[in-house]
Amino acid sequence: MSLKPDVTELIARARADLRMGVPVMVKGPASGLVLAVETLDADRLEALRALGGAISLVVTSRRAETLKARAYDGDLARIALPDDANLRWVQAIADPAGDLSNPMKGPLATMRDGDASLARAGIGLAKSARLLPAVLVLPLPDAAKVATDENLTAVSAAAVLDAALSPLQPVISARVPLSVSEAGRLHVFRPDDGAEEHYAVEIGQPDRNKPVLARLHSACFTGDLLGSLKCDCGPQLKAALAQMGQEGAGVLLYLNQEGRGIGLANKMRAYALQDQGFDTVEANHRLGFEDDERDFRIGADILRRMGFGSVRLLTNNPAKIARMQGCGVAVAERVPLMVGENAHNHAYLATKAAKSGHLL
Repeated sequence: MSLKPDVTELIARARADLRMGVPVMVKGPASGLVLAVETLDADRLEALRALGGAISLVVTSRRAETLKARAYDGDLARIALPDDANLRWVQAIADPAGDLSNPMKGPLATMRDGDASLARAGIGLAKSARLLPAVLVLPLPDAAKVATDENLTAVSAAAVLDAALSPLQPVISARVPLSVSEAGRLHVFRPDDGAEEHYAVEIGQPDRNKPVLARLHSACFTGDLLGSLKCDCGPQLKAALAQMGQEGAGVLLYLNQEGRGIGLANKMRAYALQDQGFDTVEANHRLGFEDDERDFRIGADILRRMGFGSVRLLTNNPAKIARMQGCGVAVAERVPLMVGENAHNHAYLATKAAKSGHLL
């Protein structure tokens, strides 16, 4: 028995460190230090340079495409950090906010030799921390000593890249009378890796032996709470709960995967890019993200833990159906949820249909 943190806990520590601007040591074929560009400050940039060695600024292939940088590593590009690059330049490479006002950032020299697992692990940690997917990476022959001297968290690149979905643990459930049904119950689930909790709203007493009316609803602060007209999330949430109330049974999973899994801050960055004329998919790509970064395995895990093996899924998204079935939850029926279109989100919904395959 030991009090030491296990691999999952170390990765959670590393994620928290990056959010605070603290570097982490990643062990692998080429061990080294990783810092998140979004939380980087000038002092730590200079301290990193003082260690010597070749620093690379790593971005995803999506962001590299915008920057016209060659992504020799496939899913990412390792940009050689110029000797005279200051903090402003580094963050301008990562953040597309100023791309239109300052389009010329190159030419950017990208690396094509050597192992990219250190860089790939760094991008994975930044994404899971809900930061911009851009990191500084410095391979070091004495990385372990530097980590010890500087009291840095150390994680394995392989552990980060191979990390499975963190197990969810039920925390508590309690009765919550709702406007759509007085027979409401809220279940709270917490992942072992310290990430966001997720919730299940159970209406009535659904029969576990029959397909349950269910919805996987991703958290949307702007739509669900503020009534934003830029999306259809709020109306979908209300309509799904209302239908469950009318039928007398159902389960709505409220998954804390804001902005299709990129977090609220990055979602607002995407909104700012949409104001510049980019659609929702293009905005995500310019930030360095994929169209959709959500993990629907979380929903399947919660459903199974609650005893449901089959659902009537309230969705317009075929990807949710495929993911549920791939995770062992049968989808007996797709129940359309056609609500919430308005003049402000018409183009957004059209993009979801054309580029993301939503059935609208």
